[in-house]
Amino acid sequence: MIDLYTWTTPNGEKPVIMLEECKLAYEMHLVDIGNGEQHSDRFKAINPNEKIPALVDRSMGGYSQPVFESGAILIYLAEMAGQFLPQSSRHRSPCFSWMFFQAGHTGPMIGQYHHFNSAAPEKIDYAIERYRTESRRVLGVLDGHLSNNAYLAGDYTIADMMHYSWARIGLNELVEEGEYPSLRRWVEAI
Repeated sequence: MIDLYTWTTPNGEKPVIMLEECKLAYEMHLVDIGNGEQHSDRFKAINPNEKIPALVDRSMGGYSQPVFESGAILIYLAEMAGQFLPQSSRHRSPCFSWMFFQAGHTGPMIGQYHHFNSAAPEKIDYAIERYRTESRRVLGVLDGHLSNNAYLAGDYTIADMMHYSWARIGLNELVEEGEYPSLRRWVEAI
């Protein structure tokens, strides 16, 4: 059995999408990050970084495998299920490139924009504008790539699952109607 520890955030949605796509049996445990449950000793034993999502695979005959960080979880599940991760290096490399692009750019930039625009106790115009501009640039990179491709890395892969929730939020918070049509098409298709 797979135990998924997550919350209703873009990063927390990624493994849910993958588990559902692979039709893998799992039990979801909501970790209320608003109340600080990710800082409990129980959760810290699974993820020392105290962030959701985290997964524990208990299907190994008494041995439990904890996995944390959304990208690592998606790779782990893709390898376990034999789905959504290309096997050849030639096709696997673009998948990993887009995954790391999400981990280094899409998620952090949109996340920081959202924080400084909506959650920060003090409005800092410079921070809001910096992350708004960079988030829009990153969304433009995705839109440009998707203008000539149905998915990020050839077929539908974990790279698409990595970006989906952040792209959806970025389109809702940062983009005017009619902008980024290829990215919108992709979000709707997923």
